[in-house]
Amino acid sequence: MKILLVHQYFLGKDDAGGSRWNQFAKYFSRAGHEVTILAGMVHYAKGTKAPQYKGKFIVEEEDPQLPGVKIIRCHVSEAYNRSFLGRFWAYLSFFFSSMCGGLLKITRPDVIIATSPPLTVAPTMWLLSRCYGCASVFEVRDLWPESAIDTGVLKSKPIIWLSYQLEKLAYRTADWVNVLTPAFEEALVSRKGVAATRVSMIPNGADLDIMKPGPKDNQVRRRLGLAGKFVVSYFGAHGRANRVGQLLDVAEQAKSALPELRILLVGDGMEKPALVEDARRRGLDNVIFVDAVPKDQVCHYINASDACTAVLMKNDTFKTVYPNKVFDYMSCRRPVIIAIDGVARKLVQDAGAGLYVEPENPAQFIAAVKQLQADPALCQKMGDQGYLHAATYYSREGMAKKYLAVLEKLTG
Repeated sequence: MKILLVHQYFLGKDDAGGSRWNQFAKYFSRAGHEVTILAGMVHYAKGTKAPQYKGKFIVEEEDPQLPGVKIIRCHVSEAYNRSFLGRFWAYLSFFFSSMCGGLLKITRPDVIIATSPPLTVAPTMWLLSRCYGCASVFEVRDLWPESAIDTGVLKSKPIIWLSYQLEKLAYRTADWVNVLTPAFEEALVSRKGVAATRVSMIPNGADLDIMKPGPKDNQVRRRLGLAGKFVVSYFGAHGRANRVGQLLDVAEQAKSALPELRILLVGDGMEKPALVEDARRRGLDNVIFVDAVPKDQVCHYINASDACTAVLMKNDTFKTVYPNKVFDYMSCRRPVIIAIDGVARKLVQDAGAGLYVEPENPAQFIAAVKQLQADPALCQKMGDQGYLHAATYYSREGMAKKYLAVLEKLTG
């Protein structure tokens, strides 16, 4: 098959972030399929262009880690992280540039996959599939626009209306819809009017080839001066919805109760400068900020940790999500403190991989840390159980095979 992926946030070489589609592209190519990516030029966390994209509208490139995969980088406005309107303009700019890339730089595909957010990939999918007369798949990685509305990111009534129209376009015109969690599937079928017969649930998975268990006393731990400390690490975006500030509250309240606790925050995002300043103002010398690191180095930081955490703001919308970082933690055999209710909590508890705490509840979080610190055998058991569950049910290679089965069904 000739597979075209429209993915504004497709990671570049050595970029940090979710590597779902980098891994899928690798496995699809290995299976003998021809894969082309229409990707953006601005990283979703940094909000800036790399030097090689400055002043460019379309750039064709290859990633040595993805042999045989053609990547077409398309212009995205650098207003992305200035405001929500700036971000919306960035989404529109990618729609126009990806349409140009899709019409000028590729041959006819057999199937087009558009992965969202943002919803503005939907018209690109629809128009290109009409132009080329091919099948289309719309993938839902997050329930937009509800997620943006419920977190207060999206407030403009005209843009909310437009977002719902884009959502309807996506579900109405796609030949197939894939979702990442069972809660998304239930929402689409029961509330969005999508027929259950054209929905699949292929979730995020475990990158077992790059996320591997390793010794805790490694170079990262020594370089950061963490010997003798109990390290709880967070990896990912520092944005409004993530509410990473709740971990600063934990650090502040734990200074006397848990003097050996260190909270490691690895990543970037719009809120990070304010978080760094807040930690400085509060005198939180038990919090360590590290800039985002390439995906193939993340496992070293996870392995340097005693436990890892996934947090989001306390909001019912987030009861529907599986954070990809949880699979990374499980792949490295580290216990998880999950401060997200709903399907993510169920995932961790069903696997026996960690402890649930109420979002934005520092007292519960500290109690969970105390429990893990006092019981190394429990940490080991949860790590082992999480790894076994991830390897058995969520191998990324296994997920790729399921996805290919859907695509082959669509294309005959």
